[in-house]
Amino acid sequence: MKYLTPFKWGRTAPSRQYEEHPIASFQRAINSLFDDFFKGFDVASVEEKLGSFNPKIDMTEDEKELQITAELPGIDEKDIEVSLLKNVLTISGEKSREKEEKSKESYFMERSYGSFKRSIQLPAEVEQEKIDAAFKKGILTISLPKAAKEVPEQKKIHIKNS
Repeated sequence: MKYLTPFKWGRTAPSRQYEEHPIASFQRAINSLFDDFFKGFDVASVEEKLGSFNPKIDMTEDEKELQITAELPGIDEKDIEVSLLKNVLTISGEKSREKEEKSKESYFMERSYGSFKRSIQLPAEVEQEKIDAAFKKGILTISLPKAAKEVPEQKKIHIKNS
């Protein structure tokens, strides 16, 4: 009888109880577990502790050039390599950091190392001889002038009479 009525006996106000699908309930519980676990963590510090580093990259394009900027904080210019092969630009490097704290009662030293490599398929042909790269305050800026497209001369095509 209790399954046929939308209310429970002994209550004055009707209440509906819907059973949640077990998979949806499980997914909600897992999401809540991960949210609670990662609450208070700084994602950058987790990546640093794990030794992984994935720099943020932006690419802009206009009619004359492509410009790529990469955020590389804490990396020296000598530790960065930029190369171009078959219209694929690759930015790679290594990040290392040492932190040392000394006091009268304690000594603390922390080291973190990690390498990265990002490859970007360029949407247009570029003039390899005119590529320019600059590194300032942790930002790598690469200017890639587009190759001039040759506009074919107009050619009149003769139509044969068959």
